[in-house]
Amino acid sequence: MKQKENQNYWALILGASSGFGEAAALKLSRDGFNIIGVHLDRQATMHNVERIISEIKSVGSKQLFFNGNAADESKRKEVINELKLLSHGKPVIKVVMHSLAFGTLKGFIAKDGEQAITKAQMEMTLDVMAHSLVYWVQDLAANNLLAQRARIFAMTSSGSHSAIPYYGAVSAAKAALESHVRQLTVELGHLNASVNAIMAGVTDTPALRKIPGNSAMVEVAKRKNPRNRLTTPEDVAKVISILCQDGAEWISGGIINADGGEDIVNYVGQGEQIKS
Repeated sequence: MKQKENQNYWALILGASSGFGEAAALKLSRDGFNIIGVHLDRQATMHNVERIISEIKSVGSKQLFFNGNAADESKRKEVINELKLLSHGKPVIKVVMHSLAFGTLKGFIAKDGEQAITKAQMEMTLDVMAHSLVYWVQDLAANNLLAQRARIFAMTSSGSHSAIPYYGAVSAAKAALESHVRQLTVELGHLNASVNAIMAGVTDTPALRKIPGNSAMVEVAKRKNPRNRLTTPEDVAKVISILCQDGAEWISGGIINADGGEDIVNYVGQGEQIKS
């Protein structure tokens, strides 16, 4: 997609105020896309949202931001109704990015005085971090908002196929999310849409800092990664930008690693550069 053509379209970013969503919103705005951001922030972090909006405006792109729970049906309907008004009946959504990181970090089995995850917490985690992708795409398609050859991205992680303490519900959500990506790829074929899961490496984001033992995860990731560093949100935003370009439309239904090779390394130290 050429930058001038992008100006006619919008990128919908779910989770736009930090981490991968923020970086993608800024990069895609520089690529010419107008940005619709859905985020959940309290007053203490709204200054960051205001900065993002200012940066989007500074490159000449339009923006429309909504503060609320992106997994809430009423909030989704509110955003969809606004999109219908601005689209004037045209399919204007060219990019959708699902980057929602809100789930319960608890073990499945109670031990050492800790409570086990509840049914409600498990269902909430799956709903927010996996199933909400389907509901958003359903509404976009039903209201003729998805453009031909749209690009849809869902942020997954290596937790979808590995076990991490306290990460069980999120791991299940990531596995479900990848399954949803495959199914949407098939069902959106008539729109020539490309749907992919993006598997980032360990990245220092607000979501990572909520995981118990995150400091150890960071150190292990640095040693595993062949580049001897963490993935950054900007690394991932560049990958998404590339996949939005003309010529990338045949890449669909996959899990794309954006981790510098981190996930293929089997043990700590294997990825470390050999010194002569």
